Amino acid sequence: MKQEAYVHFHPDERPFVDRVVEWMERAVHGHELKRTDFLDPRQIEIVSSIANRYDVTVRLSGGYAEAERRRALIAPDYRFLDDEPEGISLLEITSDTQGHLELDHGDYLGALLGLGIKRDRVGDLHVHPEFCHCLLDEAIAEYVNIHLRQVHRVHVLTELLPLTRLHPAQTQLETMSLSVASMRLDGIASDVHRISRTKIVDPIRAGRCRVNWKVEEDPSTPLREGDVVSMQGFGRFKVLSVEGITKKGRQRVVVGKYL
Repeated sequence: MKQEAYVHFHPDERPFVDRVVEWMERAVHGHELKRTDFLDPRQIEIVSSIANRYDVTVRLSGGYAEAERRRALIAPDYRFLDDEPEGISLLEITSDTQGHLELDHGDYLGALLGLGIKRDRVGDLHVHPEFCHCLLDEAIAEYVNIHLRQVHRVHVLTELLPLTRLHPAQTQLETMSLSVASMRLDGIASDVHRISRTKIVDPIRAGRCRVNWKVEEDPSTPLREGDVVSMQGFGRFKVLSVEGITKKGRQRVVVGKYL
């Protein structure tokens, strides 16, 4: 089954594919219930794809309906999962920056990882001016609540809250209108990040770029409306719309850069 599955996924994804196949096999043949760590949208796509080949049922939950990062609950197809707990806790992190320092998503995530926590134990982070709501694996929530006292040199306080108290943050995008020669990944990414195409090609070929959370190493890959592109060290943007051809034969594109 693994060799058959490999042809559909990037070589870098094979270790994760192996884990997913093992989860499915244990659910079917061992009648086991598996709750995964938090998965990104690409990993969720892989789980869903492989699950279609097995007699299993899968429930995804991220603490709220629009969650990007979610945990999967995998069980034999006869198992009823609606009453199973999500295994997700909500931690509120409050700070008093007094206007001197505005904490962002990277600051909060860095502080959590600095406690020795792996990224896949952390769900979505919702950053607000004076606090952050952080979704965590409930197994580590109390540990974080006790030990997290500083975020980027700022003293913070923490409190565990019921999920019903979650205050989702609205995604903020810097809208950019571009005129590009083509829809190539390297051309659009270089315009968005305002660096030369030659400099953007290296991180793409080095495997540091993901399109829709899937590793993309080909700079010439065409982008489409709705694609989300993330690159280590540069950030993330989304192709919001493709608006036709200019009189000079160039493509008009509107992108949103995540703030």
